[in-house]
Order: sequence, then C-alpha cells, then structure tokens
Amino acid sequence: MSGPALAPPPGSVVLVTGGAHGIGREYCGAFARAGARVVVADLDGGAARKAAVELGGEALAVAVDVAEEQRVGTMIDVVTARLGGVDVLVNNAAVYATIPIRRAPLESLTVAEWDEVMATNLRGMFLCTRAVVPSMKARGGGRVVNIASGTLFNGTGALHYATSKAGVIGFTRNLARELGPHGITVNTLAPGATVTETTAEEDRARHESGAGARAIGRVGVPSDLVGAALFLASPAAAFITGQTLVVDGGRVMF
Repeated sequence: MSGPALAPPPGSVVLVTGGAHGIGREYCGAFARAGARVVVADLDGGAARKAAVELGGEALAVAVDVAEEQRVGTMIDVVTARLGGVDVLVNNAAVYATIPIRRAPLESLTVAEWDEVMATNLRGMFLCTRAVVPSMKARGGGRVVNIASGTLFNGTGALHYATSKAGVIGFTRNLARELGPHGITVNTLAPGATVTETTAEEDRARHESGAGARAIGRVGVPSDLVGAALFLASPAAAFITGQTLVVDGGRVMF
C-alpha cells in the first residue's frame, strides 16, 4: 500500500519567489516535473519568462519586487486570473543569493544596507504570504515553505542577512499557530552554503574551504534541496508545521 504523495498533487499551483535563478530555479523545475503548475516570480522578469518557457506546460512568469505591496497584489491578481489561486507558496526571494551584499562588520554596516536586506527577506515574505492566504483558505488548505539559511545557526553569515533569516523562523512558528486551523502548514527550509551559477567566486571559495566541517564533506548544490522542498509541500507533510528542516550535509546538528 502506498502512502501519501511526496510532492504536491498534479495540477497544484506552486508560486516560487526568486524562482528565475539559482536554487529558486531548481525548485521550479522540481515542482514542474512533479506535475505542478508553477509560477516563476522574480525581480528579473526576463529570466522569469525564460524559465517559464523552459518549464513548459502552464508555467507562468511574473516580474515582481516582493518588497513592494502593490506589485505583490498585482502578482496575485494575475495568478488568480490565470490559474485560480495558490496551493503552495515558496518564499525563496532574498537579498544575498542573487543580489550581492557586503559581509561588513557592525560598525561599518549602513542603515541602507540593513533596510535593503530586511525589505526583501522579511517584508517580502510577509507580503507574499499575506496575499496568498485568502486563496489557500478558500481552497481548504495549503502549504507555505519559507527559506531561511543554515548560516544563522553557526554565526558565520553576514550580520544583516543572518538576522533576517532568524526572523524567517520566528515568522514561521507564529504563523503556523495562526493558520493551522485552516489546514495551512507553514515550515522553514534552511539550506546550508550552496553553490549556484550566481555564487560569487569569493563565496564559492569560502564554501569549498568549509566543506570539511560537514558530515557529508562536500559543497551543497541546488539539487540537494529539492527533495526537502517537495516533501514540505506535499500531502506527506500534512501533520508537520512550524518546523525548520536544515539541509546542509550535516554541518549543523540539533
């Protein structure tokens, strides 16, 4: 006898923010292969359209700055008109992965740099989640997968970035309590250091030099993360909420 599916049911609408590049693009491909109707939402509209064409099927590209309330609202209006609503939201858009930031010490970190990271990594997550929840409630449930980072657990990330990702976990836990009665689960996926096509050479070298600290002694790649994302978005994870799943090859162990 087979158990619950380890991916969203075919035909599910999965919205991935920051979905045109790097790990986000990998998530989109995995959901599309599982039969989902994928929304590739990205600040880089051209790359989002290219990704949607490559995914095929009913994949939809939306250019959006997740930190801007009006543009997020417009995105949801477009998705609702075209696909009827959202079943799964993957809050992947973040400053750092594809928009480089300085690893500056506290004394030289500027307010503008701090605010830029918080606007995308926290306000963007809040705005996108708030926008899709009515659709999920109307559909009888849903999945929210928030992307944090394993770096916040070992104190090695850029200060503003690591702080924003700690906020992701707090958001997840509180929202899981609020939305559980509506059949909506909210979980966090925390990748370890992962090398993508957008990783700067300096960061790539640092990731490779630190690979020995992992139980599985190699650098992470985007494909390492898709199984966890599919699982958290699937019927198999229906009784899991408010949790953080770290996928880092055994760098951090609780």
